[in-house]
Amino acid sequence: MPTISDTQAMQLALAQGRLADAAGEVPVGAVVLKDGVLIASGRNASIETQDPSAHAEIIALRAAAQALGSYRLQGCELFVTLEPCAMCVGAMLHARLQRVVFGAADPKTGAAGSVLDLFANPLLNHRTQVQGGVLAGECAGLLQRFFQRKRAQSQSCSSPLREDALRTPQVRFCELVDYPWAPHYISDLPALAGLRLHYLDLGPQDAAQTWLCLHGPTAWSYQHRKKIAVLVAAGHRVVAPDLIGFGKSDKPKKESFHTLQWHQQVLLQLVERLDLDRVLLLRPRDMPWPGQVLMSAAPGRFAELMVTDLEPPNELEQAAYEAPFPDRGHRAALRALDVLLVSAREAKSNSL
Repeated sequence: MPTISDTQAMQLALAQGRLADAAGEVPVGAVVLKDGVLIASGRNASIETQDPSAHAEIIALRAAAQALGSYRLQGCELFVTLEPCAMCVGAMLHARLQRVVFGAADPKTGAAGSVLDLFANPLLNHRTQVQGGVLAGECAGLLQRFFQRKRAQSQSCSSPLREDALRTPQVRFCELVDYPWAPHYISDLPALAGLRLHYLDLGPQDAAQTWLCLHGPTAWSYQHRKKIAVLVAAGHRVVAPDLIGFGKSDKPKKESFHTLQWHQQVLLQLVERLDLDRVLLLRPRDMPWPGQVLMSAAPGRFAELMVTDLEPPNELEQAAYEAPFPDRGHRAALRALDVLLVSAREAKSNSL
């Protein structure tokens, strides 16, 4: 059986890091090799599991021990995208790893030479070979982009609320089923005029395929969560906005605020800002607008329009669908869009 090179092994660890990123975790990934063959992998999952020990390395070590039927991992090598912390180094030494290879150095908590070097402690009774810097730039870039987004989100979250709008309390979005992703907010698009738009932006920025998922007239980006998870796991980039008045976006109080043309303008400006190209535009069957309109307005940005049939929500999911709309004021966009879509259908019918 062909063995895996150090570079190939780190690429596998990076793939795990990207999965962590897509789940809203700090993007660190790890893999374990035995005799040059992959036997286990792991990604950061501390937020998802509410477990402070759920680092990528720990999860990969646990999986490797299960695969081998022994907690002693003699002859095994662990590859991780970020220099391990003291907790993870301790576990590696207990596991009797033969070799540890990491990508980016960690000047804040690294325990393989940056802050301290536990592997080199002469009082310990096991020696593990250590090598750093394999694909360091790529590993560091994944982390840097993650924290840049976090800082931008923090700044956006502090954006003031316009007097003519409402903002759904964050507590309404706690404990949503299968919606673990970190939010993105933007309020400086010209058409927004200070309103805050929420969107998901998941998967690698340079993915070969990008999807723009539009929600239905009574839903929000949560509606596409199952499809999003599949697409991100396949290595695609997925952007899923909440129209103004929906989901985690700001909600103008008056129905008269909403027009189809204005929502179209906001979406086009978002696509331009994110520099999306050759996009597959996905919409549910009950949302005939604005798919074809967007494609006609920016033909160079979109590759294909796809329509999907979504299963109606069960009782638990229905509560999540309704989470952004706690009262009549928050539901102004739902009422407005319903009228606008009916009018658009009648106008189209009369023109035929």
